[in-house]
Amino acid sequence: MNSDLLVVLTTLGLYAGLVISPGPGFALITRMAISGRPARAYSAALGFGVAATFYAGLTMAGLAVMIERIGWLAGAIQIAGGCYLVYFGVSAWRAARSTDAEPPAGAQQQSASLWQSFRIGVLVDLSNPKGIAFFLSLYSVAIPVGTAAWAKAAILIGGFAIEVAWYSLVARLFASAPARALYRRFGAWIERGIGTLLTGAGLRMIVSRLSF
Repeated sequence: MNSDLLVVLTTLGLYAGLVISPGPGFALITRMAISGRPARAYSAALGFGVAATFYAGLTMAGLAVMIERIGWLAGAIQIAGGCYLVYFGVSAWRAARSTDAEPPAGAQQQSASLWQSFRIGVLVDLSNPKGIAFFLSLYSVAIPVGTAAWAKAAILIGGFAIEVAWYSLVARLFASAPARALYRRFGAWIERGIGTLLTGAGLRMIVSRLSF
């Protein structure tokens, strides 16, 4: 097998394993989808893909080390992402008081919500410690310096596709009729459970940076 093709398959395989492992992104997408906002979940999934591709591009350009050297910037991004997760966790607990579907939003409001969800997806993925560690260590090692340009492009495109496809699949599954029926029946407990996961993940991200 061509060595560059092997690099592409190996790197994307490792990346797929990272993406499908449960984390704050999974909980965030799940809550958006199951509570009746699948469009926002898809938009956040796109944000995840953009953020991951940004890190991958930095790694390939040999600039990933900047993330470590500019410690205050990396810390600020992670703390901001942690605060976002805590905010959504608390929002989930507040939503547990009433799990009725939201009233339909106007076109302008819906557009703003989609853009906000996209930005949240970007920030949450940029601040994910697991993703940062992956790109700074394993990802950079898996792609040799002499890897062909076409292979690097394939890795960038493939990584973006894996990220968006996986979280879009999660959104689709949790926005399905059976999932929505489950939410209508046990919505309060589902909101509390997801809220606890999001809040805990956000607090861990904040504390890990403040104690760094």
